[in-house]
Order: sequence, then C-alpha cells, then structure tokens
Amino acid sequence: MTGGAATGRAPTGLSLRHRLAERGVDGQLLLLVPAMVFVIGLFVYPFLYGLGLSFQPTKGGGAFADYQRFFSDAFQRDTIWKTLKLSIPAALFNVLASVPIAYRMRGRFRGKRLVTTLLVIPITLGTVLTAEGLLNFLGPAGWFNRTLMSLGLVDQPIRLINNYWGVFFSLVITGFPFAFLLILSYLSGIDPSLERAAATLGADWRARFRRITLPLLAPGLATTFCLTFVLAFSVFPSAILVGDPTGTTRVISIAAYQAAYEQYDYPFASAIAMIMGAVELIVIGVVLLWRSRFYAGSTGGKG
Repeated sequence: MTGGAATGRAPTGLSLRHRLAERGVDGQLLLLVPAMVFVIGLFVYPFLYGLGLSFQPTKGGGAFADYQRFFSDAFQRDTIWKTLKLSIPAALFNVLASVPIAYRMRGRFRGKRLVTTLLVIPITLGTVLTAEGLLNFLGPAGWFNRTLMSLGLVDQPIRLINNYWGVFFSLVITGFPFAFLLILSYLSGIDPSLERAAATLGADWRARFRRITLPLLAPGLATTFCLTFVLAFSVFPSAILVGDPTGTTRVISIAAYQAAYEQYDYPFASAIAMIMGAVELIVIGVVLLWRSRFYAGSTGGKG
C-alpha cells in the first residue's frame, strides 16, 4: 500500500512540474524572485507612492492642483528649460566626443590600457570631488586664470564657475567615462571584416564609417545618449557647488528639493518629481523614435 501510494504521488508531482515548464516556469525563473522583490521594494513602490502623493495637494484645489501650480509659476516652470539646456548639450558632447576616441581605440596599440584607465578615472572621483577640482582649477584664483593673467592674455579672471559653464564642465567630466565605455563596447561588437570588405571595394575610411559603422552604431548611440542624458538631467550637487542655484542653474531637482525640505510640501515635491520623469521619458521617446527610423535592424555587427 505504501509503495503504491508513493508511486501514485510521483506522477502527480512530475505532471505538475511539466505543466509549470510548459508555462515557462522553472527553477531558473525562480532565481529572478529576489531581484523582482528588490525592484518592487526600491523602485516600483516608491514611484507609485510618489505618484499617488502628487494627487493629494496640501492646499487642496483638486487632484491636479500641484501640477497646475507648477506650470502656472514661471519661476518653477523655467526649471525644465534650464535643466534641458544643461543635460542635452552635455549628453550630446559626451556621446560625440566618445565616438572618435572609441573608434581609434578599437585596435591594439601600445599603451591602450593606460589610455583607457586615464579616460575612465573620473568615474572614481564623484561629483563633490569633481566640483572641488573645478573650483581650484577654474576659479578666479585657480591655476587656469592665474596662468592666463601671468601670460598677459587677460586682464581679469574669466568666470567659468558658479554659472552655467561650471555645471556643464562637471557633467562632461562625470558623464564622459560612461559614454566612452558604452560606445567602445558597441564598436567592439561591429565585425571589422565588414569594413575590410568595403576597403577592398575602394571605400575610404570616411565612406566606411558613414555607410557601415555609423548605421550599425546608431542603436548604441541612442542608448548611450539616453543613459547619459538621464544622468545629466538629474544633476543636483554640481548645480549647487559650481553653479548658480538661484539663477541660471536652478534645475528642476533643486525645485523638488526646496519644495520637500524647505517648504515641507511633499505632495508638491512629488508632483515636480513626476514632471521630471515625464520630461525624461519624452526626450528618450524622441531619441528612440529617431533610432527606429535611422536603423531598422534588430542588432548591429556581430550582434
């Protein structure tokens, strides 16, 4: 009886395992559970909580009162434009500057590891240390201005910090290593035999880059721009340390911080955060639309 019961239960367990496998549920899929719990706990839940809080204005006036309050106030509304003026040029510069350097560094040459290390070192600095370096180097009494004045090129220090340019330089220094590493990885995935084949047909390096490398690199360029743009759009420490947080570099993250921790209006701060995310999604959507029109393939190069 015991053996029969045991043999009777075995097919049931086996059939259940087969049914789960047919639906795509197996032991490997269960390994995703910790990651899903992590994402839900630290990203999904805070987002949903903030979204719900943004529709509960402290001063009343309806669910969209804080959104109307933001867009009706020019001082708050202009933070979107100020942030875009910083983030888009910085992201474009990082991507465009990374392409020729990464293109040259695809091959093997002496000192490649050293050059790569020097280009990636700013990742280890952080925004605060980068800002401190900019203050010491580009400040009114910094090395740069002292050198220009000692050479007689200028009569007074050039103002390159505590304004737009200070934040822009900080975003370039901190964002370039990410863009460079991503572009280098995408370029390394393009089969070099494609360019060699074009060279045998008489195409020079400009034609090879324009007709072969650039179209295959387009998905990587779009992805890299989106990632560097998101990093730049969320700028906060640099806008305060080397920028003008009450004027030209009063970015939208500063507006959200002031609403939350100076005015203690958390629903309004949540509304600003939601607007911030919406603007990022719009820009990313435009870039991905451009990518879909520029490149229709599924993968590039070796893929």
